Amino acid sequence: MIRVLVADDEPLIRAGIRLILTSADDIDVVAEAADGREALELARAHVVDVVLLDIQMPVMDGLTALAELPRVAPGARALILTTFGERENVLRAITAGGAGFLLKDTAPGELIQAVRAAASGHAFLSPAATRHIVDSLAAGPAVARGEAARRRLAALSAREREVLELLGEGLSNADVGARLHMSEGTVKTYVSRILAKLECENRVQAALLARDAAL
Repeated sequence: MIRVLVADDEPLIRAGIRLILTSADDIDVVAEAADGREALELARAHVVDVVLLDIQMPVMDGLTALAELPRVAPGARALILTTFGERENVLRAITAGGAGFLLKDTAPGELIQAVRAAASGHAFLSPAATRHIVDSLAAGPAVARGEAARRRLAALSAREREVLELLGEGLSNADVGARLHMSEGTVKTYVSRILAKLECENRVQAALLARDAAL
């Protein structure tokens, strides 16, 4: 059973998430928090596999809680649930090492899939979230970023670059497989290899490199 902690300052949102997650036979919502500090206290008090963290919360925001989570619950994985309202918050969420990023209008099935992926030790980024993050972080010193990104991408094979290009478009593994006539399992292998070669923690970081390199 996957044990989940939901942290959001809106009771209605928490209730909706609980309803969706508990509809799955392998997921149990063991606690709910209204702010980041309470989330950390509950993560310490309960055995938790996955923590769903909203970014904008009173007392302590979700990103601060995300940074503290490994200290109080080393085995827990965090999924960031947000509307991605500010570029700075998106950047902090990526660099803080969250296991996934979901928009608040994520489909119920995708939310369940994300929790399962996080509990299994994998990162989950919805195509919509990937596209939003890449677009949000596109501004900046493009020339310098582009040169650095192209140097890193030089380590990839031609096929890996094709996969990375589609990741940059926000495609899921299934969609990448359909486009390139590969199985989803093969795509997953390519993605893992790409992340390792580029020293990226997740698909978003890889997608940003693809965007910077104008792949």
